This record gives sequence, structure tokens and C-alpha cells, in this order.
Amino acid sequence: MILYVNCCVRSDSRTHRLARAVLDKMGGKYTELYLPEEGLAPLSEQTLDKRTKLIEKGELNDDMFYYAHQFANADRIVISAPFWDGSFPSVLKVYLENIYAVGIVSRYDENGVPVGMCKASELVYVTTAGGEYIPDFSYDYIKALSQGCFGIKNTRLVMAQVLDIAGNDAEAILTNAIAQIK
Repeated sequence: MILYVNCCVRSDSRTHRLARAVLDKMGGKYTELYLPEEGLAPLSEQTLDKRTKLIEKGELNDDMFYYAHQFANADRIVISAPFWDGSFPSVLKVYLENIYAVGIVSRYDENGVPVGMCKASELVYVTTAGGEYIPDFSYDYIKALSQGCFGIKNTRLVMAQVLDIAGNDAEAILTNAIAQIK
């Protein structure tokens, strides 16, 4: 199963359009998780305590782990997140916070090093940027989590940038990015 984690809040999102082209190239069916409508919230003291107690007891089938199981069991993952203010939309961070459950997406070895438990063969991060794209606090962060904690070694970036620079043809840039998808 391909899991499509859609963080695009605009109905005419260029990032979503690029991600749909990636999904078309992948072929097959996919499950779309539209984060802006999922109602996810940052972990509070109460939910963090609940999660910790459930993990300590090995009770990993609680509803609060639904998204973690979905992520861990996906064969391939596509995340679409526009480049905003030097990063990605906050709903993606909240999602990551909610799926990071020890015993589902990762475990720790005897030295305290994370060992990934996700079965995905690849994670594709799709983004667009109005200006120059800087991956430091977006793709690089997702790549580090995927490879270092989730066990997803194959990650790749698909992006279109400088879409809103005066004189640039945003449609041509986006069309070219779509044509480059492998």
C-alpha cells in the first residue's frame, strides 16, 4: 500500500499537483491522509503520559497508535508539504510527533540507538517553493528521521522552486518538474 501524507492546505496547491504526478508514476492504489482534516493535535502532558504508559505495557493496539501503524505498514510513502517560512506546515510536525511510537515505527537497541521498524521501501518528499528551496529544516529533517529512526533508507526529494520570482514562468517550472519525475 502506498500512503500519501498530504499536508497541502490550499485547494489549488502546486505541491499537491506535483505529488499527484509522483503518485501517477508510482501506479497502483494509494491511501490519502489529508492532514489538515485529520484533527491531529500536539501531544499534551495527558496524551504523552498515556502514550508512555501504553508503550511501557506493550499495549500498542490503542486507537492513539492508528497513524503510527498505518505509517509503519505502508509499502511506500509520499509526503507532500509546501515550503513555508523555511520549513513545512506545522501539521506535518504534529503528525510526526503522533506517529513516533517506540515499538511501532522504531525500537532502541542495547546501546540506545534507534532501529527502524517501518516496512516502506522508499519515502518520497514532494515540495514546491516560491523562492529558492532550502532543505535544511524540511526534507533533510524528514530524511534523517526516515533513515535514522524509521528504517526507511531510500528517500528522495521531488521539488519545484523559484515559482514566485518575478519574471519566472511558474507553470513552465512546474511542468518541467513533473516531466523530470522518475
